[in-house]
Amino acid sequence: MDEIPLQYGNVSSAVRVGDSVHRSIGAWTPTIHALLAYLNDNNFTEAPRVLGFDERGREVLSFLPGIAASRPWPKIMLDKVGVEQAGRLLRKYHDVVVNFVPPADAEWRVGKTEKKPGQIIRHGDLGPWNTIWQNDKLTGLIDWDFAQPGERLEDLAQMAYYFIPLRSEEGWREAGFKERPDFVKRLNTLVSAYGMYSVNELIEAVLVQQSEERKLVREKAAQGIEPWVYFFARGDVEESLRDTKWLGGIKECL
Repeated sequence: MDEIPLQYGNVSSAVRVGDSVHRSIGAWTPTIHALLAYLNDNNFTEAPRVLGFDERGREVLSFLPGIAASRPWPKIMLDKVGVEQAGRLLRKYHDVVVNFVPPADAEWRVGKTEKKPGQIIRHGDLGPWNTIWQNDKLTGLIDWDFAQPGERLEDLAQMAYYFIPLRSEEGWREAGFKERPDFVKRLNTLVSAYGMYSVNELIEAVLVQQSEERKLVREKAAQGIEPWVYFFARGDVEESLRDTKWLGGIKECL
């Protein structure tokens, strides 16, 4: 059966073979498989199922039909309805994963980090490119390789940064907006859909989370660890600095 390259993101090598996806693996793969198995056992159908490995040692996951939201976004994501769906799905995932106990020897892509009391397992890579849409419905979350222990608010902040998007003009124009998005409406929609946090808490969390992301990229890139070397080389740190400077300047208006 033919292999069809998939362009979901810029990090993992993935191909579709029939109704399955074959992807490159790493030391973190067994831990991610344990997470995906837990989600499947607990009826979280928006994540792929683990089917095993192929003869080349690649992981085999179930294929989630639909369209990944590359830029420019699907029209539904430019509407607050898309934001609402994203917030609800993230809350659903967090409520399901809250009781997941990682394997004793759990290793995450960011390293061996223990889950602390009160934490959940973050998706960790909540960009639109990792969401699957069918007929204007958000039906899937893919690419779980960056899952890691953390706080709910960290995931929500990452979602806000990319989905609102809380980014300067270059960022929101790349997403497909012709005019400045209604940031207030979109933020309130996301906060209402997820619950638990205020807009002010979310904005501050975005600033903190982006600062931590820049620190991580710098540190991992300096150690020669991919994909952070790639992230650093393509200008992710400078892009984040530009966006958070912009956000810091307008946050009182949100």
